[in-house]
Amino acid sequence: MEKKKKENPLISLIFSIIIPAIILSKFSSPDRLGVLPGFLIALAFPISFAIYNFIVTKKAGFIAILGFVSIFLTGIIGVFKFPSEWIAIKEASVPLLIGLAIVISLKTPFPLVKKFLYNDELLDIENIEHLLAENNNKEKLEKSLVKATFMLAGSFLISAILNFTLAKVLIQSPSGTAQFNEELGQMTALSYPVIALPCTIIMFFAFWYIFSSLKKLTGLKMEDLLSETLRNK
Repeated sequence: MEKKKKENPLISLIFSIIIPAIILSKFSSPDRLGVLPGFLIALAFPISFAIYNFIVTKKAGFIAILGFVSIFLTGIIGVFKFPSEWIAIKEASVPLLIGLAIVISLKTPFPLVKKFLYNDELLDIENIEHLLAENNNKEKLEKSLVKATFMLAGSFLISAILNFTLAKVLIQSPSGTAQFNEELGQMTALSYPVIALPCTIIMFFAFWYIFSSLKKLTGLKMEDLLSETLRNK
């Protein structure tokens, strides 16, 4: 069986955040690449990476999708010189919509929390489901997944608030100017330590909560909950 290639978070970070931030803040002045060319070149990196990632992994990686959507909307604002205030709205709307989608998906047959936290890439779902049924604990797991859903949604809500605040503080110049590009580069560079790290901590807490619940409900040890692929690493 062919082993699926997975999205590399470090490479994704470099192409989606670090390189665009450097180009926007250091190389998009009129005496270097120029305002519009620098802006478009910076956009090209996350867009190209998202396409490459899809071709190589045969699926759209979550980080790459977010980078693609965010940078595409930023591109529209910058190229068409919409008011720079729209950046703050865009920065808040993307994570806010994701958080809402996670909560709304609870009412569908395909809750997004299972995509993030309860899937066969992470867990030995077949064995877990068997033991849950055997112990009559399936309903208890569903309640745990609901709580984890609100934890995940909360992380995206915090991301939306921090995104909006960071954009309002840093983006002061009109779009389509060298100053706008530089401020956008600073915001992109700061978005990881200021926004991504706190939200990642909340997501890890949600992971920990699900694992703890599964240990109690199935009687399995932590390593026995993991998928065969992860156990063999």
